[in-house]
Amino acid sequence: MAGPPRIGRSAGAGTDRGDGTDRGNTVNGNTESGPAGGSGDLDPASLQVLISRLTSVADEMGMVLRRSAFSPNIKERADCSAALFTADGRLLVQAEHIPVHLGAMPASVEAVISSLSGPPEPGVDYIVNDPFAGGTHLNDITVITPCHDGDRLIGWAANRAHHADVGGSAPGSIPADATEIFQEGLRIPPMRLTPEVRTLLFANSRTPRERAGDLDAQIGANRVGVERLRRFASEPMEEVIAYGRRRMEAALAALPDGTWSFEDVVDSFGPDPDQQQPGTIRVTVTKKGTRIVFDFTGTDAQRRGNVSAVEAVTVSAVAFALRSAVDPT
Repeated sequence: MAGPPRIGRSAGAGTDRGDGTDRGNTVNGNTESGPAGGSGDLDPASLQVLISRLTSVADEMGMVLRRSAFSPNIKERADCSAALFTADGRLLVQAEHIPVHLGAMPASVEAVISSLSGPPEPGVDYIVNDPFAGGTHLNDITVITPCHDGDRLIGWAANRAHHADVGGSAPGSIPADATEIFQEGLRIPPMRLTPEVRTLLFANSRTPRERAGDLDAQIGANRVGVERLRRFASEPMEEVIAYGRRRMEAALAALPDGTWSFEDVVDSFGPDPDQQQPGTIRVTVTKKGTRIVFDFTGTDAQRRGNVSAVEAVTVSAVAFALRSAVDPT
């Protein structure tokens, strides 16, 4: 699938990051995805061939990851995802993997790019699992690798995989009674994946040998992605981005303008009595032209417990629901 339009976020009251800052509660789905690009030089058939070739790279990354992994979480349960990104971090193509991974990964790539003090070096891998840097839960570790054609950065290969244990107060790193992120395991902000970082990660896991095997599988998958993506250095990848934008614009334009609201409840937030009260999730969807806004104003404040959705997960869920509804192909 070609990358969807970028989903923007506006400020407001939102989720506590654990570092004294918060995030907004409005998700704006618009069709602004960076530089306009896409001159339309490719005919439709050639464009579809290019998209299919790029998508096959993401598919191959996923196959390499699963076949090389040590743990059944990745090898058998396929709790992993792979995608390719443009040089400036926009989602280019993705394999048909896990939607919540794929919709959140752009924020992790953006976080890695923002953390750099200069251009990324060829052959350097980056790692992140921080939910407030595009991650999901701490078990989902993302490895991101730049792709260069000579000295020119042409894109990024990235994959995300569920690691069975990354520390924390309970085996499996998903304690039901957790009330803060620090109980869930090792939190990794965007950084270079150095031998020292590997040592730190494995020292905090109850299953270090399995973690090493799975992490090596992720690195290997990105190596394949980078090697394959380099072959597309002269291809007009901006046309893939422009095609995704045009396709979503057409799908949104075909929908009637209007405003709709819905609410549901989360039954409980943990095992303690004070966590058993249900919480309301409310969303108002406003669509006008080719712009659609998902406004979560009216949703209950964050509760004490481990089931709150961070910004990247919320954006991912909205993007997946929108794409499934208006353009399921």
